[in-house]
Amino acid sequence: MPTASATVAPAALDLRPILYALGILVSMLGTGMAVPATVDLLSGHPGWPAFVIALAVTVTVGGMMALAARGTGDKLTLRQAFLLTALAWIVLPAFAAIPLAFSKLGLSYTDAYFEAMSGLTTTGATVISGLDDAPPGLLMWRAILQWLGGIGIVVMAVAVLPMLQVGGMQLFRMESSDTSEKILPRAAQISVAILGLYLGLTALCTLCLILAGLNIFDAIAHAMTTIATGGFSTRDGSVGHFDNGAVDMIVLTFMIVGSMPFVLYLQALRGRPLALWRDEQARTFLAVILFLTAGTCLWLVVWLDFTPWQAFRFGSFNIVSIMTGTGYATTDYGAWGSFSLTLFFLVMLIGGCAGSTSCGIKIFRFQVLFKSLGCWLRAMVHPNGVFIPRYNGRPIAEDVQTSVMTFLVFFLGCMVILAFALALTGLDWMTAFSGAATAMANVGPGLGETIGPAGNFETLPDSAKWLLSFGMLLGRLELFTVLVMLMPSFWRG
Repeated sequence: MPTASATVAPAALDLRPILYALGILVSMLGTGMAVPATVDLLSGHPGWPAFVIALAVTVTVGGMMALAARGTGDKLTLRQAFLLTALAWIVLPAFAAIPLAFSKLGLSYTDAYFEAMSGLTTTGATVISGLDDAPPGLLMWRAILQWLGGIGIVVMAVAVLPMLQVGGMQLFRMESSDTSEKILPRAAQISVAILGLYLGLTALCTLCLILAGLNIFDAIAHAMTTIATGGFSTRDGSVGHFDNGAVDMIVLTFMIVGSMPFVLYLQALRGRPLALWRDEQARTFLAVILFLTAGTCLWLVVWLDFTPWQAFRFGSFNIVSIMTGTGYATTDYGAWGSFSLTLFFLVMLIGGCAGSTSCGIKIFRFQVLFKSLGCWLRAMVHPNGVFIPRYNGRPIAEDVQTSVMTFLVFFLGCMVILAFALALTGLDWMTAFSGAATAMANVGPGLGETIGPAGNFETLPDSAKWLLSFGMLLGRLELFTVLVMLMPSFWRG
């Protein structure tokens, strides 16, 4: 008797929950435009109408999206979570760019979108010159974008990426069988606690900068972009404009604070004061900073005749700034010679800790790589032995090892492809490769005269700016959150 075979049609992707969540996020972004509008209005600057108009447009569109899709529930499937994560970081810059495009600076929409994408991804690359004389509302909006992007990144790393199993982030799943690892019972509660901590650290950084001599506006703006490890400054000379050693050390300290796992801060506040020290990733991150800083300072003293204080002040600040992806600068380290160019190119790829506002490849991935490599080498010498790599005392699952290795290969591969694409737009090799690296690592300044710490991205062709915007998106969303949607099977269900 012949058997009948039935084919099951793939489930259609329901976009309503995605539109509802996007509408809420867009509306919240629009509401935030009231702050720079108020700043311009109180300072007597005529730029406030641009923010008011952008606010009205953004809140209206976001509200319509949310109302049209309301009542669709708060549960998301895996495909919906992937799509929402990617769309949020594409759509929000599109609306955030509106007041920038209509500002008195005369930015094209390409430049405005590039600036907004750089802000929300906390990259810190800019196309704006003359920041010292720019409207205060616009400067505050740039700082707000990075601040919002920073908290969004932390929440995404804690609640979203582990669920999506992106690039080894499943290593940090909250649904651990060890209940002592659950800081609070639900991801939403953890997100609220992290927001409170984020606000507190921003306020503390602001106070320290005011005591160090900055005015209130500069202190608030720099505190917001320091905790977010974003690097947008209110000055063309970045932090170096202030030429203040105390400011340098305060910003350096809070860049490190922003690059540590925020969940560990919550553990410390809830009765585990040694949580940071006991975490392998945090210890390794601090050790790498110490090693790189010591080596750079020694090199500056021996080869460039810096005094020990100058070497420490400029060497430590710029190493930490680039490694954490903040992108502030206190001097043109590109003028230190070819050794510094090579060093800073490699350092910008390292990044900070997972679960922080920092970016780059992340310290834990290098740990997984070297631990796995060590076990493989020992297995070659002792074929009958059993060697299991461990992270924080727990075995590293094979799927985590595979995810990390795949991420590293794709990261380097995408960076090379992006660099060649940038070269096709007419950029020289240093600008193309360092631009690709700084975009995907979300660092900010590149290398060379054009996009180095003494320059910006203003003179690049529009095609290069769109490519770099895509690179920022790829790097911020850990590659696979974007690349998975290029697969036909993702849309087939």
